[in-house]
Parts: sequence; structure tokens; C-alpha cells
Amino acid sequence: MGDEPVNVKEYQALAKQALPKMYYDYFAGGSEDEHTLRENNNAFQRIIIWPRILIDVSKIDMSTTILGYKTSAPIMIAPTAMHKLAHPEGEIATAKAAAACNVIMGLSFMSTCTIEEVASSCNAVRFFQLYVYKRREISALMVKRAETNGFKAVRLTADTPKLGRREADIKNKMIAPQLKNFEGLVSTEVDDSDGSNLEAFASRSFDPSFSWKDIAWLKSITKLPILIKGVLTREDAIKALEVGVDGVIVSNHGARQLDYVPATISVLEEVVGAVQRRIPVLFDGGIRRGTDVFKALAVGANAVMIGRPVVYGLAAKGEYGVKRIIEMLKDELELTMALAGCTTVNNITRNHVRTHIDVHHCRL
Repeated sequence: MGDEPVNVKEYQALAKQALPKMYYDYFAGGSEDEHTLRENNNAFQRIIIWPRILIDVSKIDMSTTILGYKTSAPIMIAPTAMHKLAHPEGEIATAKAAAACNVIMGLSFMSTCTIEEVASSCNAVRFFQLYVYKRREISALMVKRAETNGFKAVRLTADTPKLGRREADIKNKMIAPQLKNFEGLVSTEVDDSDGSNLEAFASRSFDPSFSWKDIAWLKSITKLPILIKGVLTREDAIKALEVGVDGVIVSNHGARQLDYVPATISVLEEVVGAVQRRIPVLFDGGIRRGTDVFKALAVGANAVMIGRPVVYGLAAKGEYGVKRIIEMLKDELELTMALAGCTTVNNITRNHVRTHIDVHHCRL
């Protein structure tokens, strides 16, 4: 490998070298047998691009608009927790990279930099991830702080009534740092004698009773658009429409929650069909190449989110590494669009890919 990585996989290798085993396993690992973790990547390989030729692709425009905000490409930074475990500058470095690349950043509820620190660091468009705690006043306070500090949307993580069983964290006795956002409100210091203190903290804090009827409570405490993250089925997509949210995110939490759920790319089309373009559908899970971004857009996503690749870039080379990850994916997407005969993201259609569904129909 040369000094300068040329793809996400090489950045992951550098991150593995740079990070203590406990932290690398935390960022890279999935739940239980890690079946879904592997499938999130492998399912992309079963989708084939169907290119068109002899189209003028001398000018490629990757820009798009998400919830009214112009962005340089349909690539967003997913909210991932505790960036200071990857690099001392943490989420501030990530936010600066997002601003430099003109993409939207998602800030984790479990960030190691405060909402205010990230907001004051740069002019990136930022969305805020929300977990709902048993003490709902804490969650409400975080939403208020995000709104006051210029965040543009709330991403409700809806697939975590309890934390998934992440066996690497249990074996490593993963220790979560005290999070500055919660100073004076809640402590992450819990009994971790049986394994991960992160799991113990989540069990003590997360509200497993939160349900569809409680979306009304969330809408009552903020004027920000609300996106539901964790939608994997047609039924839940329809429920999201019924409760009046502003978008859905097709996600299996990076394969860190329930194992043996579908790879996100394999259910994206079902969700897209259910919402019928009435609200945006964002995609999360397994993006490692510009061709992956192209495939997700072809199947119907309005934009994709990248999580682990950002952390790998951060761990390897700080803010510069995050910028390079975003730039590499943008460059790969631009090349894919040119070679497939698409000059704008709106040109990317379902006719540009073949999936397992198409193969099945052909056999019928």
C-alpha cells in the first residue's frame, strides 16, 4: 500500500493500525454473528450497473437538494458516536470536513464534542440525531440545544429500544467516555462487570416504551423537520407517512442492532415504493464505493449516508482523512455517472441497474 490511500478499504486498514483494538472493534463491529454486517456490503455486489453509451458526459453535475438544502453531492455524513475515540479533534474535525466538501453532517446524540462546539466550528449544514431517554426531559433539552444552535433537522433513531448485542464490545469490556453534552445531567459511569459499560449505560438510559404515538410528543417540542431512521419495511414506511414525519432513513443501524435483518440495499426499493415520493428516502448502510452510491440512487434513494468510512478517515488522518473519504466517493460517483451515461443525479434511474428482483422476474 502506498502512503496515500486510494479507496475506503485502504483507509480502513490504516484506521485498524492507528486505533486501540477496543476502539477499532467498537467502530467496525456488528451484532452477534455479524451476518447483516457482511450482507450490508455483499448485497451491493449482487446489483449490476446497466450503462448507456454515446451520451455527452463532458459536464457532470452531482449536486442535489435535501430538505431544501443544496449540497455538492447526494452523500451525507451519518451520525456515529464518540469521534474523539478515533481522533482528538473528534466531531469538530468531521464537521469542518463536511463544510469543506459542502455535504450535510449528522451529529450523533452520543458525540464527544458538544452541540455548541460543533455548531461554532464551521458553517456546515448539520442534522441532529436523537435517542429518546427514559428521562425525556434530557432528550427534549438536546433537541432544543440543537435547534438553538442552527441544526436543520432531527433524525430520530427508532431501532434502538435496547442496544444490540455487540460481542466484541462485551469481550473488550468497552468503556464509553463521559459525554460532555450530558455533564450535570446523566453519567455514563455504570457497572460494567459483565461486559461493555456502553451496553449497561444504554439499558439504563434508553426508553423502550417509545412508540409511534410518541412522535406527536417529538413534533410538539421542535419546529425542525423530523426524519425516522431505522425503517426496513413497507409497513413502517407507511406508518411514518401516517404520523407525518418529513423523511425516512432506510437503515439497520450499521448492522449493530438486530442481526439477520436484511441488508439495507435489499429493502430500499420496497420502502421507496411505499412512500411514493411523498417524502425523501435517505439510505444508510454498506456504502464503500461511488458505484454503491450510484446503485442506491438508481433504486430510489434521494441521498446516501456514510458512517464507518468517515470514522476510518478520521482515525487515519484526522480532518484531512474525512475530506479525502468524501472526495474519493464523490470522484468515484462522478466517474460512475459518466461511464453509465448520466449527467445529473436525476438522470440516474431504475433502468440503470439490475437486481435480484429483476433476475427473478426474468426466470418467471
